[in-house]
Amino acid sequence: MSRETEADLPGDVLPGVLSETLHAELVAFRRDLHMHPELGNQEFRTTAAIKERLERAGLRPRVLATGTGLVCDIGLAEGERSAVPLLALRADIDALPIPDTKSDCPYRSIVPDRAHACGHDVHTSVVLGAGLVLADLHAKGLLPRPVRLLFQPAEEVLPGGALVAIGDGVLDGVGRILAVHCDPRVDAGRVGLRHGAITSACDLLQVALAGPGGHTARPHLTTDLVTAVARVATDVPAVVARRVDTRGGLAVTWGRIESGHAPNVIPQHAELSGTVRCLDLDAWRDAPDILHAAVDEVATLHRAKSEITYVRGVPPVVNDRESTELLRRSMVARRGLDSVESTEQSLGGEDFSWYLEHVSGAMARLGVRRPGERTVRDLHQGDFDADEYAIKVGVELFTAAALLDDDVS
Repeated sequence: MSRETEADLPGDVLPGVLSETLHAELVAFRRDLHMHPELGNQEFRTTAAIKERLERAGLRPRVLATGTGLVCDIGLAEGERSAVPLLALRADIDALPIPDTKSDCPYRSIVPDRAHACGHDVHTSVVLGAGLVLADLHAKGLLPRPVRLLFQPAEEVLPGGALVAIGDGVLDGVGRILAVHCDPRVDAGRVGLRHGAITSACDLLQVALAGPGGHTARPHLTTDLVTAVARVATDVPAVVARRVDTRGGLAVTWGRIESGHAPNVIPQHAELSGTVRCLDLDAWRDAPDILHAAVDEVATLHRAKSEITYVRGVPPVVNDRESTELLRRSMVARRGLDSVESTEQSLGGEDFSWYLEHVSGAMARLGVRRPGERTVRDLHQGDFDADEYAIKVGVELFTAAALLDDDVS
């Protein structure tokens, strides 16, 4: 049953409203993906399911060169080049390597240690639904500009499948790109918007320390590697915090420390690894040099040799003002002023940021919390789930954006 009443909707209803029949189909599609999650660059079943549904609607999707993920243009004949920049709608399609811990859920993952615990199945269903609705509008002569659907693999695999997709030409001819990301802190029926950085940069840092080792009775004759790794763990974040403007939000958080095998033996090797997160784009660009210097200084102070592996992840997603305003106008047109709320910058990373290095665009936070639900089913947790009404909201947000976007220069 629809949640809206006539009084809930704005007076001038745009075309592109999702029918109850198609919404039910998209919910079933999402549940099928949820039961069959696939990791990054392994999304063959997912890609095939999306491709089949688009082809059934008379569209011509193209699978990316890597074999997973696909793009599909609406409003262009095969081989035709658009006279105006395309609007791209992006979804990520991969899952996470964690078990689905939901109980009494008929669409719980049937794949061991795999789960759609970040909402990518919802994102995929939203862009698929938007594409089907927009294809129908185009057939009726109501689509003002061509739209590209982008179903991207491997968002969870640093530095992100977006880079591979860009290399495959998915941004050719695109003038603006939009995306949504599930937010379990926001009620379904609402979106969170922010101009500027809405996510953070996220990199990986691995440090290996080495020393000659020895007996715990004589630490003064060797390198006390356990103490050295402990000091790196505590001192490096403190050193970094004093070498970067605090407004840049550069933070190091360790997730693993490993060293030693016996209580009376000073080991020869120690390792620690963690993430480097950053709110500011300029600080992120300087982060590798800053971290290398900080680790070397602390390790040298304790007579340990250090080897640093710094893996670039993703820069922050920085929403441009015009694209953010387009999302706001689109949501207000669909559901009124109260459907939009401001959101804060997250410390999470998202490879959607790579697209914004090339074209303008914005990401919205799509509310997926069931209204009245007190327990927040957080992202990247095995019990994560979404209120599937959010699929309808996301589809209608995107179809409104395609109709209201007047940037056709």
